[in-house]
Amino acid sequence: MSSMLAPQADRVMALGEWEERWQDDRIGFHQPHVHKMLERHLDTVLNGRTSVRFFFPLCGKAVDMKWLADMGHSVVGVEISEKAIQQFFEENNMTYSEEPVPAIPGAKVYKSSEKNISLYQSDLYSFSSSIEGQFGAIWDRGSLVAINPRDREKYAALIISLMGKDCRYLLDTLLYNPELYKGPPFFVPDEQVRSLFGSSCDMELLESVDALTDRQRTWGLDFFTENVHLITPKSS
Repeated sequence: MSSMLAPQADRVMALGEWEERWQDDRIGFHQPHVHKMLERHLDTVLNGRTSVRFFFPLCGKAVDMKWLADMGHSVVGVEISEKAIQQFFEENNMTYSEEPVPAIPGAKVYKSSEKNISLYQSDLYSFSSSIEGQFGAIWDRGSLVAINPRDREKYAALIISLMGKDCRYLLDTLLYNPELYKGPPFFVPDEQVRSLFGSSCDMELLESVDALTDRQRTWGLDFFTENVHLITPKSS
């Protein structure tokens, strides 16, 4: 597996680079509609539950958050870009409050006045279960594939620590030839998903689809596969 990961192993995106992308509107990763994988697999994630607490790592301004809140679920997101968070509320015509987070120096939390949505402007790794407890569901699209590859073990440990006993974690990963494109989004093979989460979680590949579009062709890619995994804590 290490040879597969080698081309991107040392790739680093500083937090400031992500903030610059938001400032400059270079956000080709943002989708203006609810993600089709979340729509298709929502019933599997909910598993008959109502009023589920969802966690969105590196949430950006994903419209998925309002979609879930409109159904009566609650949403907590973490995002480094203040602009992304403000745009989320403004573009959805939602009023919000803004307050500091005593446990995370320099962080702020933006809370919707109408819906159960709280978005933390913070470095993801400063966030923990001591801030908002654990979650019943996690939607990871554009998060594991966006973090620096060398941080994946640290990331997985954080995600596992945020999972409640009944948590259902929907993870979206991307497969392509990392020799041809340096990322982000980064290449995350199924073998690595297993090595990151397999010791404490059960895993199921829900869907694998050909996601190649002209956008990926301009990156020089000839195949681009999107995999969706359901990850759940092993019952102890």
